[in-house]
Amino acid sequence: MKIGLSTYSLAGAYRKGEFDFPGLVTKIASMGGECCEIVPLGCDFTVEKDMPGKVVQAAKDANIPLCSYTFSANFLTNPDGTDRNAEQIKAEIARVKSHVDIAAQLGVPLVRHDAGSRPVEKSTLEQFDKDLPIAIEACGEVADYAAKYGITTAIENHGKLFQGKERVRRLIKGVNRPNFRLVIDVGNVCGVDEKPFCNVIDNADIVVMFHFKDNYLREWVPDPENWSKTSHGHYVKGSITGYGDIDLRSIANLIKAQGFDGCISIEFEGREESVFAAQRSLDNVKRLFRG
Repeated sequence: MKIGLSTYSLAGAYRKGEFDFPGLVTKIASMGGECCEIVPLGCDFTVEKDMPGKVVQAAKDANIPLCSYTFSANFLTNPDGTDRNAEQIKAEIARVKSHVDIAAQLGVPLVRHDAGSRPVEKSTLEQFDKDLPIAIEACGEVADYAAKYGITTAIENHGKLFQGKERVRRLIKGVNRPNFRLVIDVGNVCGVDEKPFCNVIDNADIVVMFHFKDNYLREWVPDPENWSKTSHGHYVKGSITGYGDIDLRSIANLIKAQGFDGCISIEFEGREESVFAAQRSLDNVKRLFRG
């Protein structure tokens, strides 16, 4: 098992100009990260600037493996919220495949992309049943494309439509490819008011990587604008991993008991200064798994 950080955890420092993108990889290694997840969200990461090659060199110099390349996708709706038509779905699949090409340049074994999302009020079970065949077909096509590189593709329990444990399982079983798996984010399931521990139990057989994050969880808050609202009207806010309300100790013990030997990628989404918070999060997760 390797315990590391997502570059997204240091996005705050990146936006302040403290690091360029390859510098994030170097910093994660210096913090004691044992693996690094590449997440270009909100960062300047383009093929045109030869960024994949620079990132690979930074990882090589720092002696840290790149465990995953993670990016957004939506096979169901356009940015304005309208449903994609057949041509638009085809174009989104092609865009995702182009990111798989970048993943191959990075030499990562895993790509995590989304399947689709809708606002909470539209993420009903009935809508999910309508959207599932589209997502299955699209994810299957991407997985087949990634197979030529020896890359596993995965979705995460992310976004209200594909966030619940049963929904992600139905998608993965529907795609039915050996190289299409699940990234379990132990904090994301709080957004649909599910128990993180139960998600790990019920989907352990299809997981390829874990995101470790922590949240403050509240039934009521005096300042709701500073919190995310769950699908059932509760409140969630990111915290330093180990400082929030999720029972991470029980989850870590369960993962160890299951014999998981992949990567644990920490994803800090709180409001504290990102380098300080990411370091504390990394140290805390190492203590959870190793004492």
